[in-house]
Amino acid sequence: MRALRTMWAIAVREFVALFRVPVGWLVLALYAGLWGGMFVQFVLVPGAPATMRPLFATAAWLMLPIAPAISMRLVSDELRTGSYELLATSPVSELSLALGKFIGAGMFLLALLGCTLPLVGVLLVVSDPMPDPGPMLAGYLSMTLLGLLFLSVGLLASSLTASQTLSFLGAMLALFVWLLATTAGRTRAPEAIGDILASLAITDRLEGFAKGVIDTGDVGFFVVLTGWFVLAASMCLGVRRWL
Repeated sequence: MRALRTMWAIAVREFVALFRVPVGWLVLALYAGLWGGMFVQFVLVPGAPATMRPLFATAAWLMLPIAPAISMRLVSDELRTGSYELLATSPVSELSLALGKFIGAGMFLLALLGCTLPLVGVLLVVSDPMPDPGPMLAGYLSMTLLGLLFLSVGLLASSLTASQTLSFLGAMLALFVWLLATTAGRTRAPEAIGDILASLAITDRLEGFAKGVIDTGDVGFFVVLTGWFVLAASMCLGVRRWL
């Protein structure tokens, strides 16, 4: 119970801290702007079916600069200010610390996605007939899973450096290479490597959610990889504690 209370305290602290720095509000504004622009361009099309599938199908690319911006300060700021030494000497385990920071960033992600809900209301009001709510719910589930996966990558990058800039660039570059390799790259790779890249493709799995299909295999893909990156971040923190 003590570990859970500590983890929750860290999560709340991180969530509140993201609203105390300009980057948090900039990220909210940027994501809302990106979603608004895409919504007007590809969803509010006269005569077109009322669906948000174009937004959900491109969610990975929309989230590419957002998740690293949220996660870049999670550990890097502690290392830069020297406050990590206090955490390292406390009875808080590395896994609890990593999970607490990850949960705090995840709560901010949910607030971020909540800012897009008014667009759903607009679509429901102007559409006739009204769109099927199933694909919308599946789409938002996919964006949550995607955002958490990207945040876990950002958490790992943040645990490797005291520079928020390097953390941001490292996470975004890693995610960009991942997306590029599993889309355009896999068509040019040898068949054996192409099959591996296809199994790691994020965009393919998002298309299924965008159609309203919730596959447990796709959900497990995001959950397992997210857990792996959070665990890797906790291991990095453990190494730092003993250095």
